[in-house]
Amino acid sequence: MAEESILTDDFLRELINVGEVDILIGVPTYNDAATVGQVVQAVRAGLVEYFPRERAVIVNVDGGSRDATRDLVRAASISDLQRVSDLHALRTLHSISARYAGDPAPGTALHAILTAADLLRAHACAVISPSSANIQPEWINQLLRPVCRENADLVTPVYCRNKFDGLLVRNLLYPMTRALYGRRLREPHPAEFAFSGRLGNHLLAQDIWSQEIGQIGAETYLVIQAVTGGFRLAQSFLGPKLRIDQAAADLVKALRQSVGVLFWALQQHPLASATNGESQPIPTNGPEHQVSVEPVRVNRKRLYQGFTHGVAELEPVLSSILSARTLAELRRAATLAEDDFRYSDELWASTVYEFAASYHKAVISRDHIVQALAPLYRGRAYTFLVENRDAKGEEVEANVEALCQTFERLRPHLLEVWDGGK
Repeated sequence: MAEESILTDDFLRELINVGEVDILIGVPTYNDAATVGQVVQAVRAGLVEYFPRERAVIVNVDGGSRDATRDLVRAASISDLQRVSDLHALRTLHSISARYAGDPAPGTALHAILTAADLLRAHACAVISPSSANIQPEWINQLLRPVCRENADLVTPVYCRNKFDGLLVRNLLYPMTRALYGRRLREPHPAEFAFSGRLGNHLLAQDIWSQEIGQIGAETYLVIQAVTGGFRLAQSFLGPKLRIDQAAADLVKALRQSVGVLFWALQQHPLASATNGESQPIPTNGPEHQVSVEPVRVNRKRLYQGFTHGVAELEPVLSSILSARTLAELRRAATLAEDDFRYSDELWASTVYEFAASYHKAVISRDHIVQALAPLYRGRAYTFLVENRDAKGEEVEANVEALCQTFERLRPHLLEVWDGGK
C-alpha cells in the first residue's frame, strides 16, 4: 500500500490547505462522541498556552464514525476556546477531521497520523486517546516538551493509577519488556504518547502496515522499535488515569493487541541481543510512579474461577505450550481452595517465557497460544488483587518491582526454552 493511499482525496486536500507545521496532534476516533469534544478543547488549550509560536494542527483521523464524533471535533473551534479564556495563539491553529481509507483499526489510524505528519513535515507529534476525558492542557506540554525542547524521540506517559488498574501492564507488559530490552518504560502499550519526526518516519518505513500486526498493535510496535533502534526515550507524568471497567473489557482482544505484538516482535530482534545486565531507568519528567488506593470493588471470585476452569478445559493446549514442570505446578494450583490459591512471581514469569518460546516455535496456531494465556492471566490477576488488597501505594510499587526483578532474574529460562525443548 502506498503511503498516500491510506489518506482519502478529501483528507489530502485538507492537509494541503494546512501546509507545513511544527507540531501535529493526532486524535484517532471511532464513535467517540461522548468524550471527543472536551478532549479536542483540552488539546487546543494546551497548544495555545504552551506552544503559541509553533505552527500546529490537530488532525482527527476517523474510522467512519456513525455518531456525531466528526461534527463535535469541527465544533471545538478556537473561537470557543477564546470565549472561556484569555489564551491566544500567535499563529493560526489548524484543526481538520477526515476519514481515513480502510476499516477502522488502531493501527490504521496511527498509520494515517504518521503519513499526515510526514506530508506536513512535522517536527514533533503526539497521539491523544479520544476517551481520555480527564485530559488537562498540561498533558500537551508534558508530552511534547521533551521532543520540542530536549530532542527526545519518544515520550510515553506515567499515570497515577488506582492500585487495581492497569493489571496487564503491571503484571506482564512492563516486567517483560523491561527484562528483555533493559529499559524501565512504564507504559509499553501507551494510549497517549509523543514522538519525533525522525521516529515517525522510521516507523512509517517499516513493512508492517499491510500485516495484521500493523492493524492491531502498532503502538506497542512503535515503542519496541524506539527501544531497540537506539532512539532517545523519555517519560512524562500526566496525572490520574481514568479507570477502565475491566469487567467489560475484552481480555483476549487486549492480549492480542499488546502481548501478541510483544511475542511477534521477539521474532524480529534476536534474543542474543537482549540485555544481559540490570535494567536502566528512563529520564522522567515528574514522578516515576504514583498509586492511588481508594476502594474499588473487584470480582476476585470470577478471576479465580476463570483460572481453574481454564486450566481444566485447556489442558491439551497447555501441554503443548508449557514444560511438564510448569504445567504440573499449574495443575496443582488449580486444585487449591480459593483462599489458599496463589500464582507466584516465579511461576508466572516462567509461564510467560514458555508461552513466548512456544509462540516463536509455533507449536500450535499462534493466535491460539495468545488466547490460551487469558485464563492463566486471570489467575495471576487474582493473586495481585489478593496480595495488594490492604497495601498502600509504596507497597504496591514494591510488589511490582519484585515481579520485575523476577522476570529479569529468570530471563535465562527464556533463552533456554527459545530453541530448545520445553
